[in-house]
Amino acid sequence: MMTTSTPTTSPIESAPSLPVRLFLNPADTRPGPVDGAWWPYSRDLTRELPALAMALDLPWGRITRIAVNPAHWPVIPGKVPVGTRVVHVGWFAEQDPHDLLLLSFRVGRWDLLVIPPETTPGTAAHLMAAAGDPDNRLTASALMAAARDDGTSGSTWEPEGGPGPADASPARDPNAPRHAEA
Repeated sequence: MMTTSTPTTSPIESAPSLPVRLFLNPADTRPGPVDGAWWPYSRDLTRELPALAMALDLPWGRITRIAVNPAHWPVIPGKVPVGTRVVHVGWFAEQDPHDLLLLSFRVGRWDLLVIPPETTPGTAAHLMAAAGDPDNRLTASALMAAARDDGTSGSTWEPEGGPGPADASPARDPNAPRHAEA
């Protein structure tokens, strides 16, 4: 007699995980417009965000919310599974389209430059170094424009699909601190 079983994990949980391509500015760096850079493998936030949030748990504390501009993401999930918990995802049309906003109870707000998945490795390395420069005062979009202007950009984000999600998250408080005091 032969017995078979069906796996109870979802395809996302059972897929082999790739290393998160991430650069974080050192903790002692003065706050600037971006706190590092992230280079996702695809535009699939449901697949990409859980690994990013898990990678940030140790250095930044538990990520509780993530926000993006919908211009470059075909689908924005309302929440994503991260280990045994759920992280809420929202979108803001007013947000810098090359910025990923992350909130954590321990450290407050963090912003990452999002490098398009199609970017060449050389250009991605250049952008990560620029985002990590302690003297950088450029926004995420300004960093992308500078890379295009100096010819190092191998890719640009192009809007895909139709309109963004129907239900918007509440706007963030522009006066909220970028980093919580430890």
